[in-house]
Amino acid sequence: MMTDNGKIRIGIARCLLGEKVRYDGTHKLDRFLRDTLGQYVEWVPVCPEVETGMPVPREAVRLVGSDGDIRLVGRTSGEDWTARMRKWGAKRLERLQKENLCGYIFRYGSPSNGMSRVKVFNNKGMPRHDGVGLWARMVMDFFPYLPFEDDGRLHDPRLRENFISRVFTLKRWRDAMSGEYTAGKLVDFHTRHKMQIMAHNVELYRAMGKLVATAGEKGNDGVFDEYFSLLFKALSYKHTVRKNVNVLAHAMGYFKKDISSSEKAELLELTDQYQQGLIPLIVPITMINHYVLKYDKEYLANQYYLHPYPAELMLRNHV
Repeated sequence: MMTDNGKIRIGIARCLLGEKVRYDGTHKLDRFLRDTLGQYVEWVPVCPEVETGMPVPREAVRLVGSDGDIRLVGRTSGEDWTARMRKWGAKRLERLQKENLCGYIFRYGSPSNGMSRVKVFNNKGMPRHDGVGLWARMVMDFFPYLPFEDDGRLHDPRLRENFISRVFTLKRWRDAMSGEYTAGKLVDFHTRHKMQIMAHNVELYRAMGKLVATAGEKGNDGVFDEYFSLLFKALSYKHTVRKNVNVLAHAMGYFKKDISSSEKAELLELTDQYQQGLIPLIVPITMINHYVLKYDKEYLANQYYLHPYPAELMLRNHV
């Protein structure tokens, strides 16, 4: 899963990296993706239209039809590109499988590359807005356990944080489970991710804990696939202020015999300010990390909730 330069591979629409591959010869550069996140990942760019054989510039295409019969056709000519893109896409997916992707970012609204809310026109030329791009559907069906987003949704700070957190967690899972699966590896992974999982879904966190307890039992090899399925499901739930406050309170419990009354009051005040929306999550997290070092709390130091991805991404500065 890791490349030679140590970066994580993520699939992406080529136009989002500034490549002029759109139908009108323009791009849709996203500077956060290219310049900021791009420092920590290796992009695997794909343009389904160009790679299928469409020129630049070209006639714009759109989705037409009804459920079960959605086609990708030229807006003016009606030229049908569906079969050609599916044929190309089947081979492209095989190549992508070898890339060991940890996520994929689509282009919002694209009839080929949009993951949701794409216009689909009926035979009277009237659109509905519940379609999925032809290529995007192929990718999501082929890689059901990858984190997906589009550039439009990634403008939402919470969705951006959730997506990137899932990408880095998938990387850690693959690293941890490389080679032979063992109960010890699963226990260690779960232990380090407990607080992160709690911040997304407490019920699934409890179910995962019970599952991990059975990992060493004979004939229970399926526990690893089941655990990953639950992990993927749990992290798909978005964290909320309330969930984060609960996890912060849980973390504070590890300091109850160490911190002074004034330190406790300060941490409680920061948590309350976060709960009221006055400060971002990074502020109480930073204070807790300070106490982790000050009071040498090894368990908390190993919790990925407190450092789920490079701090330079500044994702928690906005949630």
